[in-house]
Amino acid sequence: MGLVAVTFFGCEETRDNCIDESKIKNDSCPRIWDPVCGCDNQTYSNSCVAENAGLDNWKKGECD
Repeated sequence: MGLVAVTFFGCEETRDNCIDESKIKNDSCPRIWDPVCGCDNQTYSNSCVAENAGLDNWKKGECD
């Protein structure tokens, strides 16, 4: 009998995998509104804030 592996990808899976906790930092960021949408589907005020949150990737603009 063979072994079958099934992997489910959902919102929580994506959210958990897009933040690298080793990259979370508390560096100073400029206080400008240049929003980015993080891979966790949260809007961050700018890319510096997203980077400090440990996000692996984001796109310009607010999240839907």
